[in-house]
Formats: sequence, structure tokens, C-alpha cells
Amino acid sequence: MTTETQATAAASGAGATARFRENKQFTANTSQERVSTIAGRVIKAINDTVLEEHVSYDEYNALKAWLIKVGEDGEWPLFLDVWVEHSVEEVANANRHGSKGTIEGPYYLPNSPEQNSPATLPMRDDEPGTPLLFQGQVTNVAGQALPGAKIEIWHADDLGFYSQFAPGIPEWNLRGAVVADQDGNFQVHTMQPAPYQIPTDGACGQLIAAAGWHAWRPAHLHLKVSAPEHQLITTQLYFEGDEHVADDIASAVKPELVLAPTDRADGIGREVTYNFVLDPQD
Repeated sequence: MTTETQATAAASGAGATARFRENKQFTANTSQERVSTIAGRVIKAINDTVLEEHVSYDEYNALKAWLIKVGEDGEWPLFLDVWVEHSVEEVANANRHGSKGTIEGPYYLPNSPEQNSPATLPMRDDEPGTPLLFQGQVTNVAGQALPGAKIEIWHADDLGFYSQFAPGIPEWNLRGAVVADQDGNFQVHTMQPAPYQIPTDGACGQLIAAAGWHAWRPAHLHLKVSAPEHQLITTQLYFEGDEHVADDIASAVKPELVLAPTDRADGIGREVTYNFVLDPQD
């Protein structure tokens, strides 16, 4: 039987590409003038780099071969989500007054199993790691509770792998959608995730090795929080003391998103409280 530690970049990349095609829009209401402006600036930036850095034909051909491999490995979602999405997110959420957002990443899946709060995420009987109680309240920017708010949560396991993107993990492991109570309060029992390296045996790993970068992301919870007549917020929450909070390869960490869990009074793992504030719909 194939286990999660035998996951490959190619398989993960193919899964991320397939999920993107299933779940995302491919088109935008963008004029020819807008496309021309954006595409023109990107192409100019590439040409400016070639001229300023005196790129050789050997380097140019190596780039072409690498770009082809990114596609063959299915790693365009990974590449874009790691190195580009944080800027797109900054633009998208620039006018929010509520909670801070950050990148979605390539491993989101819609329609995860829904539970009312208090909830326990699906997990294996022998799920490794430290139990974590994640709790809080969802309000609007005026401080009013949002009854029935939905908290979608997903994260890697203690070995750094995501269900449905690595073999040998139950389908919805450590994924769920939790409905807050009438006061907007929620409680989620899960396991504290571990830091992990993005896949390094494919094209993105080749770039990291060639550039002498590291491949680490700090441990994090992924979240999408929503309520009727309010803007959905997509975010990640990190953990104080993680050595990669300061140098996340995806540049997604913000100070407001760093948690400081404490030991639970009952001695069963750790707990942390984090409240979400949602902006009204435009």
C-alpha cells in the first residue's frame, strides 16, 4: 500500500491542477486594453531582466526547459500560489476593515463535511500530533455577532501532508466546515499542524535548489470564514515560535495572523482563541 510519505511532486501537482480546473473560473471580465496592459508589463519586465542581467542563451534555454517541466509536473498552481498569490491577495483585500486575509494555496477543496459547533475534524484513530482546540467568535465590523457563520478549515497533518493530495490519507482527513452557534461562537477540535516543505522533487524544487533558497512553510491552519451579506475572508493562521514565521517561502505571514496557543487546563493538548471580523458585502 502506498503511504503518504511516498507522495511525489508530480502526483501532488497533477492533483492541484485537476482541482483548479474543477473549482476555479478560467475567465474574467477583462477588456482587451486591460489584458494588453498587464501582459505587456509582464513581458517587458522579463525582457528588462534579460537585458539588465545579460542573460545568456544557455540560461535562456535552461529557462525554457524548466517552464516546460513546470507544466509537465502540474506545478503551475504551486508555483503561482507560492510566489505570486500573496501580491494578488494584497490587492484583493486592500480595502477591508475586518480580519486580515492571506493566500488560499493550492490545496483547498470545497464541500468538506459540515458540522455544528462544537466540532471535531475528521481524523484517523491514531492521528499523530498534539491535540488543538481552536475557538473564537465571528462578528461584523460593528462588533455584532454573526449567528450561523461558516468556518471552513483545512490543514496539513503532523507529517506535513494534505488529504486528497498524498496517498494513504482518508479523504476528508483534517478538513471540515463548522457552523457557529447563535452567538457566532465556534469550537474546533483538531491536531496542531507541522511546518512542511513544499514539494521539492519537481520543477519548483529545481528552482529552489538552483537559487539556494529553502522550501519551508511555517505550520498553519487554512480558513475560509463566511456569513450571509458579508464578504468571505480567506486566511491562514500561524504559530508563535515557528522558525519559519519570519521567512515563509510563500511570503504569506502577517503579524496579525500569528497565534499563541496555551496548554489546556485538562492537560489534553493546547488551545487558542482567534476572533474573525467580516466586512459587509459591497
